[in-house]
Amino acid sequence: MKMNRFFTLVVFSLLTSLSQAQQSAVDSTGLPGDNFSLQGALQMFQKAGSPEEFEKLINEENNSVNNLDLNDDGETDYIRVIDKMDNDVHALILQVAVSATENQDIAVIEIEKTGTESAQLQIIGDEDIYGEEVIVEPDGGEEENSFIRWNNNSNLSGPNAAFDIEPVRIIVNVWLWPSVRFIYAPVYRPWVSPWRWRHYPVYWKPWRPYAWHVWHPRCVVYHRPFVVVHTHRVVRAHAIYRPARVTSVTVRNRHSVAVNNYRVTRTKTTVTGPRGNSATRTTTTVRKNGKVRAQKTTVRRRRG
Repeated sequence: MKMNRFFTLVVFSLLTSLSQAQQSAVDSTGLPGDNFSLQGALQMFQKAGSPEEFEKLINEENNSVNNLDLNDDGETDYIRVIDKMDNDVHALILQVAVSATENQDIAVIEIEKTGTESAQLQIIGDEDIYGEEVIVEPDGGEEENSFIRWNNNSNLSGPNAAFDIEPVRIIVNVWLWPSVRFIYAPVYRPWVSPWRWRHYPVYWKPWRPYAWHVWHPRCVVYHRPFVVVHTHRVVRAHAIYRPARVTSVTVRNRHSVAVNNYRVTRTKTTVTGPRGNSATRTTTTVRKNGKVRAQKTTVRRRRG
């Protein structure tokens, strides 16, 4: 009897381990973006009192936001924050110095004022890191948040493999976040991290990156308060960021196979005109051995 119970427990344990391993394999994209939590970064930005404090928080091991090793030296990379500011628009760039001569953007937090005491933001994961632009914003599930209505009548959407036309959303007003109030203070000067390749703050201690099955449970806790969306809402901030975007040839070459494999999906882009008419372009790309073998584009128009 005891042997049967012991055998049952062993089998159950093995099945549980196998299930967890399979789940990790499904969740992992194999891209470097697996090792940086966009949701966790927003959680740290909500918690921080300034961009400088935010930079410190995302680089702390215990916060489980950063697990990147883009230069493949066996140690985590330091992520610096650079604020590109234009009047009431901010683009906080999260960037890694891959070498003495190359930098790579990981993501950008785009922020705009929408009123005297209202602001909205999104974080956009870089396409070279995540395979495509991944857009994350506050979900609005916390009862203390106030909201901004958004009707999607003049913004660009996508790209995202799982894109579909989104219903009208109620957007979280982030004006009361301490870091947001800080950057809109009259005396604020845009934060530009002073740290660079092999010159880092004394408090920062790199660690050996965690394996996916260890890392994923640590960062997945940030997913609940934030949601992946497929529409650029913060369009003015996105416009000032795009010309400033920095990429690394080393990073692109190192992860090209994984990125190309990931992009063997559909990419949908929706453009909504001023009269409410919209067009959704669906591009299906099939690649083999890194080369495009077939590509089909379909355009579907819809009147407002």
